[in-house]
Amino acid sequence: QVQLVESGGGLVQPGGSLRLSCAASGRSFSGYTMYWHRQAPGKQRESVAFITSGGATTYTGSVKGRFTISRDNAKNMLYLQMNNLKPEDTAIYYCNVVAEIGYWGQGTQVTVSS
Repeated sequence: QVQLVESGGGLVQPGGSLRLSCAASGRSFSGYTMYWHRQAPGKQRESVAFITSGGATTYTGSVKGRFTISRDNAKNMLYLQMNNLKPEDTAIYYCNVVAEIGYWGQGTQVTVSS
């Protein structure tokens, strides 16, 4: 059974940092682009960042310079390092891979609040 499981979310003060992890199991995704998305309360889901199989990265404008996406294909892991967090980063964060079908994790809650 293929699964994506996110972890690392939590409550952090503005300006703080979190590192999200996404563990893939059941198959390898080393040949596919992997994504982090987020959905804030009352808002549509948006793409935050993605990383190609070759390691090229792309970020949405609001997180550029603050977030870093990375992957470890040997461990079948995807990461999102989030620095200088802002209240507007509060959302449920999901990892996603589009292979023959789309795979999604269950999400991890990130809350940025003082």
